[in-house]
Amino acid sequence: MRFTKMHGIGNDYVYIDGSQYATLDFARAARLVSDRHFAIGSDGLIAVCAPTRADADLRMRMFNADGSEGEMCGNGIRCVAKFAVDRGIASANPLRIETGRGVLEVSWERGADGRVARASVMMGAPILEHARIPARIEGIAADARVVAHKIDLARFGTSGWWDAAKVEPHITLVSMGNPHVILACDDPWKVPLEAVGPRFERDAWFPARINVHFVKYGPNAGEAAMRTWERGSGITLACGTGASAVCVAGVLLGKCARTLHAQLPGGPLKLEWPSETANLRMTGPATEVFEGEVDLDALAGMLASHGVMHV
Repeated sequence: MRFTKMHGIGNDYVYIDGSQYATLDFARAARLVSDRHFAIGSDGLIAVCAPTRADADLRMRMFNADGSEGEMCGNGIRCVAKFAVDRGIASANPLRIETGRGVLEVSWERGADGRVARASVMMGAPILEHARIPARIEGIAADARVVAHKIDLARFGTSGWWDAAKVEPHITLVSMGNPHVILACDDPWKVPLEAVGPRFERDAWFPARINVHFVKYGPNAGEAAMRTWERGSGITLACGTGASAVCVAGVLLGKCARTLHAQLPGGPLKLEWPSETANLRMTGPATEVFEGEVDLDALAGMLASHGVMHV
């Protein structure tokens, strides 16, 4: 399998031209290539495919490191545009890319080397209704918004993990085509994310699992710093849909401006949500790391020999 390793501010995936691998099991390939110790190493695999809709130029299929298929990836879709334009697969600007969220427009810019370096994605309008997140929290109506909903943090761990980070005891839910829970705090780096993230992700409240973000808004209205646990991948350096959700949540909570510069562990993203009914725009870089070729069956054998049982 020919592949390209790319990342958007550290949110890294293995990219392939899906049209060349019609019979490939993408979910299995994602599990194989994502192992960071014995394989290529990534947050998952993204296949750039022919569209199934007449109003799209390309289709993006995104698989997490555990092989589960996600609806969308904000950092990934910028790299899809770079992959396609740099290789002559597509040239429209903006590109219309079919995703699990629908068809999204991606405007791209070339760098000094003539290759795509940066992209802006029209992420669509946020989904805020409780049932559409989807979430199933007792006592909340299906069509209600879950904004600053008070919770007992002990539901997600009993060691008082929230004290050091001064986590506010409420959650806000936002879907950007995939589900997100946002918690405000004083210091996201003091949250034991490796322990708390899985508890949120797989809680009974979230039937499709959920992405988890701990955020410090400020000190200015246009700034925030965040850390992420991604559904199906674990701790990641960046999450574009998550940063979009953090912007929406911050506006709804009165904690940030409608133009937000979010600082993620892998780098910054710019988010713009002009009004309650508007689409949200996300802007950031797209970076190619290297190209290569991998024998998936040989890789599976090697991983099995090392006792990596998830393959």
